[in-house]
Amino acid sequence: MKKPNILLITSDQQHFDTIGAYNDEISTPNLDRLVKEGTTFTRAYCPNPTCTPTRASIITGSYPSQHGAWTLGTKLMENVHTVGEDFIENGYRTALVGKAHFQPTKSTEEYPSLEALPLLQDIEFWKNYQETFYGFEKIELLRNHTNEYWVGQHYVAWMEEKEFDWKPYYLPPAGTMDKTIKYKWDLPEKYHYNAFITEKTNELLQQYQEEDESFFLWASFPDPHPPYLVPEPWASMYDPEKLTIPEMVEGEHENNPPHFKMTQEKSPDFSALRETGEGIHGYHSHLIPDEDRKKLVANYYGMISFMDKYIGQILDKLEELDIADNTIVVFTTDHGHFFGQHGLQYKGGFHYEDLIKLPFIVRYPGHIPANRQSDALQSLVDLAPTFLSFANIDIPCSMTGENQMEVWLNQVERKREHVLCEFRHEPTTIHQKTYVDDRYKLTVYYNQTYGELFDLLEDPGEVNNLWDNPDYLPLQKELLLKYAWAELHKEPMPMPRITHA
Repeated sequence: MKKPNILLITSDQQHFDTIGAYNDEISTPNLDRLVKEGTTFTRAYCPNPTCTPTRASIITGSYPSQHGAWTLGTKLMENVHTVGEDFIENGYRTALVGKAHFQPTKSTEEYPSLEALPLLQDIEFWKNYQETFYGFEKIELLRNHTNEYWVGQHYVAWMEEKEFDWKPYYLPPAGTMDKTIKYKWDLPEKYHYNAFITEKTNELLQQYQEEDESFFLWASFPDPHPPYLVPEPWASMYDPEKLTIPEMVEGEHENNPPHFKMTQEKSPDFSALRETGEGIHGYHSHLIPDEDRKKLVANYYGMISFMDKYIGQILDKLEELDIADNTIVVFTTDHGHFFGQHGLQYKGGFHYEDLIKLPFIVRYPGHIPANRQSDALQSLVDLAPTFLSFANIDIPCSMTGENQMEVWLNQVERKREHVLCEFRHEPTTIHQKTYVDDRYKLTVYYNQTYGELFDLLEDPGEVNNLWDNPDYLPLQKELLLKYAWAELHKEPMPMPRITHA
């Protein structure tokens, strides 16, 4: 029997409550289709609330503190083992289409980066690139979000092949250097990277079907990550006045670590928390005029609905090629997003559910139950070992994620008792780790006496930090011990034991 194909579809920075099947204020008919045909896991988490660390965890099956790409601006070293290598060794074709972000936008002699300028925009280099890239034998890459000037790689080559003059839409002054361009983007939809990703993904699906080969393919969409820009009709699809705009609960940061309250100041000073002069994701003022806040939510929803259209074209291609029944489809994102929750915007070092909990849908017709929800804990570090298990490929000892195959198949209720999430900006200043179990969430900070403790059952909105509540000291102690054990025992087992001595 032919081994199952695996199609991973990801968005970037998508809040867990932005799927139409669970939120009637947004339209996502194709993600809704996956919900009806698969299982939705309502307690899925990222191992880090930023891009590079989590994306590296997806392909390594290990935590950022293990694979080395521990924050934005770091690099996943090329010698780190990835899941694609296991698939290739076992006869699979592997491909990544869309955003990678395994390397930083700055290149140095010691740590060269293919994803940095000027190489990023050396289109001839990318046209002729034939090497395996982190376990992907075929890549079709892009780096930018909307009109960012990081545009380049295969996406630009694709636009040039179509004889489209892309420069007025991306390079200064029309790119992100021009802050007056907001919400509505006049880039023609047929040249948007959603179209590029879908076209290249479907070409590969066609090729693999014609050659009768099993595949592991990652279609990686950059939206709805800011900047907030989307073509029409998506830009005006949602009326800002008719949407529920999240608000901060008055006084909710009174018991939180000091940086939470500082985000609600006009000009906060976070310099004491930095070892260098570099900014820290989230450590800035989050105050935005109410009118802009509403427009941002409408635009964010429009970007998701736009992406959903093209996800639907990929799902349609599976049906057209008659390979849907033998293809495991997973839809998720790399981390969540704030659009007003707790008074916060975008992302950063705040481990609220809005940022670390994810949309997560799995479909495998005839195997994974359809139209089902599960609250079994999932982590993105679990994807690699689980994919290998479905393909009947041995899981390397270096992978510390859980094999969730039996949970996905509904053969066992759960494999995890907890998940871990990490955020580091600098080694000895901003460094926090979070432990989440079925009910409670505990966050500890490097060299600090403050922290966070939330009861997710009684306080799902996370507005009442119990860290300093004396009535919860016994619980805090218990959770600290559980966290310490989880942290100390997540290391890989280097070799199997074959005898008692």
